Amino acid sequence: MAESTPEGDTPPTYRAAEIAAAWRRERPQTPTDSIEIVTPIWQLAKLFADDRGRVLRAAGIDAATLDLLSVIRRSGPPYTLSTREIARRTLVTAGAISQRVARAEQQGLVRRAPGGAAPRTVLVSLTPEGHALIERSVDQVLGREATLVEGLSQPERATLSALLDKLLTDLQRRCPPPGSPAQP
Repeated sequence: MAESTPEGDTPPTYRAAEIAAAWRRERPQTPTDSIEIVTPIWQLAKLFADDRGRVLRAAGIDAATLDLLSVIRRSGPPYTLSTREIARRTLVTAGAISQRVARAEQQGLVRRAPGGAAPRTVLVSLTPEGHALIERSVDQVLGREATLVEGLSQPERATLSALLDKLLTDLQRRCPPPGSPAQP
């Protein structure tokens, strides 16, 4: 078990191997192989999310707005996408995208326009203010995240990236979409 900091403000953490060993001792019939993979991923996700939240607050942007502006910015000039394409690229529902776009439009970060040929298509474009905010924010977020993975060498990062991609691709294929009943 890892010890808390001298200040005593950090609760002790348990390594995944210790958790798996305890479950094997207490319930030998319970499968524990996943614990040493899934538990660190959950712990990392929490650490990354908390850290990103601090960086975003300092940058003056929330995660949903960052996601919206980022997907439009990555699309390249003229930095315009349909709401349907934004939903597809962000894996967020059309309703959530509509709310995000409305909020960003009220803040002057994007503008909406009719999509031309298809009567219900709405195009969303970055305004100069939105473009400036995403340029500033993405550098802060990605710069910070680059420092968080510095403990791994470049070959280790490449290996981890490939393994995570393999696991994610497999799970996306095998797991039901949100709202579907859980599978055993």
